[in-house]
Amino acid sequence: MRTPVSCSIHPPPRPGPAHRRGSPSIRPSQGAVHLPHVCTQPAAPTVNRIGTTRAPIPLTQERPLVRTKLRVTLGLFLVLAMLAVACGNQAGSEDTGSGEGAAAEEGGEALSGTVEVDGSSTVEPLTNAVGEEYAAEQPDVTVNVAASGTGGGFERFCAGETDISDASRPIEDDEVEACESEGIAYTELQVGVDALAVVTNPETDWTDCLTIDEMVKIFGPDDPAETWSQVNPDYPDEPLEVFAPGTDSGTYDFMVEDVLDLEESRQDYNASEDDNVIVTGIEGTPGSWGFFGFAFFQNNQEGLKAFEVDGGEGCVAPSLETAQDESYPLIRPLFIYVKNESYQRPEVAGFVDYYIETVNDLIESVGYIPMPEDRFADTESNLESLQSGGGAGGEGSSEGSS
Repeated sequence: MRTPVSCSIHPPPRPGPAHRRGSPSIRPSQGAVHLPHVCTQPAAPTVNRIGTTRAPIPLTQERPLVRTKLRVTLGLFLVLAMLAVACGNQAGSEDTGSGEGAAAEEGGEALSGTVEVDGSSTVEPLTNAVGEEYAAEQPDVTVNVAASGTGGGFERFCAGETDISDASRPIEDDEVEACESEGIAYTELQVGVDALAVVTNPETDWTDCLTIDEMVKIFGPDDPAETWSQVNPDYPDEPLEVFAPGTDSGTYDFMVEDVLDLEESRQDYNASEDDNVIVTGIEGTPGSWGFFGFAFFQNNQEGLKAFEVDGGEGCVAPSLETAQDESYPLIRPLFIYVKNESYQRPEVAGFVDYYIETVNDLIESVGYIPMPEDRFADTESNLESLQSGGGAGGEGSSEGSS
């Protein structure tokens, strides 16, 4: 049964004070007004959100306005939804831009994982420099670089604890045997050339050049000099204090075995695997003597003095130029040793390949010397062998060393 339409008189709503909690939503009008006739359908009163009674809506209210408001609301909803989708796509693009997206844009594969490196404190700055550049291309790969010395690095490497071992000398026979006993196959890659700086406190002004024989008297095990006059009678009777790398250091090995042609050094000296400790000791001690990589001297030369070295053909100062033309007698190769099994992991292979591709562009900024072309060709050949799955020499071998 249809509800009959009744006609009644309703006053038009008039503005009133703002609605207050607990007060009626519509206040009765005051005074005489003209009351038009309006036909309405009976409707139950509705309740607003604060519990007050709301009058029925007259049929004369403009329904097109309601439809218009509905269309506007729906339109706004659609616009907001489209914006949300667009923003979501943009955020997704930004997220992949620092990872998979970045690698994909450059045509490479996005990698992730961790590469463990330990070894020479001399090679560490170079490996860190390569690692920082690599991180820009592969931000999800973490390269951990430690510096426990060449010997300490090989101990961990041959125990299977690291993927790469930095070294400032070639691997030695006892280290080869240690790797063989653990089934560790590796590939040797030369990455650069370094010079050794022999240094003192700037107040040591009685000589600017030392011979190899004089350095044997300073650092050799037999009756080592306690004063400078014991090194050379022309020098003053000033105390001689030695600060140098410890026995785990490849820098120590190079000085003792290759430069001084000794089996061991004196034992009563200030030893440290941390070059910063050596620098601090030499800077603060007049009459001191010590040595470390030339790159480290370049970064700390304000409080140090580097000796020229006479290797038999006159005194030559250390520099990038004299190291590159090999006129300076204290030059040595720098290496990384890569575990062949680790290279099968994409993050390790990616880092090693990047290292060799970029090392000549980065090495001078660290203070080292690029390899001669023939040495670099050997490194590329060893890397190609590693990439093919053979490695340079196989299990526990240093075949292909230079």
